[in-house]
Amino acid sequence: MTDAPLRPAVLADDVSKTFRIPKEQVHTLKERALHPLRRTTFNEFGALNGVSFEVPKGEFFGIVGRNGSGKSTLLKCLAGIYRADAGAIYIDGRMSTFIELGVGFNPDLAALDNVTINAAMLGLSRREARRRFDAIIDFAELREFTDLKIKNYSSGMLVRLAFAVMIQVDADILLIDEVLAVGDAAFQQKCFDEFEAIRAGGKTVLLVTHDMGAVRRFCDRAMLLEHGNMVATGDPDTVGNRYLDLNFSASARARAEAEAAGDAGPEVEIGAEGEAFGDGRAVIEECWIENAAGERAEIIPAGERVTVCSRVRFTQDVTDPRFSVMLRNGARLTVFAPSSGWDDPHPGTFRAGEEVLWRASFDLVLAADRYGLTPTVTLGGGAVLAGHERMDSFVVTRPESSGALVDLPFEQHAERSGPVDVQQEIVR
Repeated sequence: MTDAPLRPAVLADDVSKTFRIPKEQVHTLKERALHPLRRTTFNEFGALNGVSFEVPKGEFFGIVGRNGSGKSTLLKCLAGIYRADAGAIYIDGRMSTFIELGVGFNPDLAALDNVTINAAMLGLSRREARRRFDAIIDFAELREFTDLKIKNYSSGMLVRLAFAVMIQVDADILLIDEVLAVGDAAFQQKCFDEFEAIRAGGKTVLLVTHDMGAVRRFCDRAMLLEHGNMVATGDPDTVGNRYLDLNFSASARARAEAEAAGDAGPEVEIGAEGEAFGDGRAVIEECWIENAAGERAEIIPAGERVTVCSRVRFTQDVTDPRFSVMLRNGARLTVFAPSSGWDDPHPGTFRAGEEVLWRASFDLVLAADRYGLTPTVTLGGGAVLAGHERMDSFVVTRPESSGALVDLPFEQHAERSGPVDVQQEIVR
């Protein structure tokens, strides 16, 4: 007898949501009296169009997309704030939502009363909310302001209080929108530390964000929305690259619009190697790695001096581009990313049609594994001119491994004391 498969924590099946937007609104009784037969007409806006996905229990799932793509609408449908027009949503577990800043707070009440009310909305009893008040207020770093009405709080203070309440709720599923971006850098790091603890605790998290760093750092999988359509799901790195592609590439936006209109087939599962991205101002022709002898190699022993190479052709004039190559291990973790911006942030102007061979040399201290090479060409403001996901790969061999991501050279010293006065120094 086989065990029944676990039910997913969150399942969306062909979910659609449409808003009716009036073309002309009547605001006064006078307008109504002067035009009694005027009928209000509406435009329909499809915020979500047949979105389907599932999130297994314990998964950290990222939802990304440009402004207006339907991310927040999807979370509000999952939370029950909006009712989907079509499709079905299944939630298996207790859910806590953090979608809009200050929802559930009464501006004329102080922190204690607001914590009690907000925690009750999220499922805690009044007694339990008061018992956890000290932990909430300490996490939010608002001990000095507990008696102050929260209408006098800054936006940063308010988001700290709201987030502190959310993480104290014993929920199985967390829905988190990108409102955390209003927190200062120190509090964002505190939230990231909490995310690590939440992930280690096996909770299910759906995170809406524009921060691709957070997606790559925390998420097991990610989904990209565009015009209410799910155009890609899969590996966070590749979905993040597709998101950047949509932001900076006119061709990618046209492709996504075609997909949204149903002209390009259903959404694609991405995460495999070979996908190019960027706004087209440059093209990466090839990328490879060379061993200590200067030969292209696929298998390299650890400890060798190696050189990663990227050949780039510019299609437009570009000033001060940055050449980089990300090395990712078998678990898709970026373990090293040499960049020309470290030593030469202002290389000058490259003309259309010009080719560049960029090379970066380093000692190969990586653990035994297969590593993918993802070359990119960017500008300082974040624009991606060209990139190619996992364009090539190579294998590092090592007689024995420590199990760490890298095996750095080191010196050790062991000093013994006891009945025999012995000092022994071992140098590796």
